[in-house]
Amino acid sequence: GIVKGDVTILSQAVTLVESVKPEHQAVSQEIIEKCLPFSGNSIRIGISGVPGAGKSTSIDVFGLHVLEKGGKLAVLAIAPSSERSKGSILGDKTRMEQLSVHPKSFIRPSPSAGSLGGVARKTRETIILCEAAGFDKIFVETVGGLWVFLLFLLIQLSGTGDELQGIKRGIMEMADGIVINKADGDNLERAKLAATQFRNALHLFPAPESGWIPKVLTYSGFYNLGVKEIWDMIYEYIDFVKDNGYFEYRRNAQSKYWMYESINEQLRDSFYHNPKIEAMILEKEQQVLKGNLTSFVAARSLLDTYFEDLK
Repeated sequence: GIVKGDVTILSQAVTLVESVKPEHQAVSQEIIEKCLPFSGNSIRIGISGVPGAGKSTSIDVFGLHVLEKGGKLAVLAIAPSSERSKGSILGDKTRMEQLSVHPKSFIRPSPSAGSLGGVARKTRETIILCEAAGFDKIFVETVGGLWVFLLFLLIQLSGTGDELQGIKRGIMEMADGIVINKADGDNLERAKLAATQFRNALHLFPAPESGWIPKVLTYSGFYNLGVKEIWDMIYEYIDFVKDNGYFEYRRNAQSKYWMYESINEQLRDSFYHNPKIEAMILEKEQQVLKGNLTSFVAARSLLDTYFEDLK
């Protein structure tokens, strides 16, 4: 069903991938393995930005632009999960009014579920399923995480006070392109000034591993201005990294990274679901809280029990 492009079956498969139930995980891994030969042929773009930068509106506009040229688009919107309730407000789809009703698009909001870097732990598996379903462009709306994308696009704003507040070294260094939204009307000159400031800031950073010099462009998502230029830049980047071999290197590095991430995840799950550990862990926690045991001794004791049980 996935390979035939059935969106209903694709949605059900993504739900299985996101489930934490062991029986669902077993089925989802089998589905992923069978989809793997049909995957790997998409342009994967990570899109991030400051709150209020217009990420969802921009994705709506970018998506319509790229769909005019043909193909299919999947949008994976990663919503931050609450540290208190563990819940997420999966509202991004409601802000992508045109894409949400487009027959060639698939929008899937997902909770980050405590994953570091803002990219849901299961995003990579979801991308494989989407690629197998024939989606040749994939947007991931997130707050970071490079181990899924080919290109990382950072959306910024101007006219909000101090433009340099947006220049945070970590996320700036990850960006392959910086685009400044709301470059229209009275805000146009401020957007141009912000673009100059960002270009100057980029000169202070070391050259990216890809050899590509990130570009800074201005556009208006609301008025659909400058969108073509952004896509011209994206295709220029793709040609550049394919020509110099970085495209293949990045894909291989990502595969290696996810192998180790999968090992770490399996080990963590195995540890916490071990019956002896489940019986001991609350007692050790109480001893630590009462000051009868240090955190390190408690951890060592639990790990020793776990490894002993494996013998």
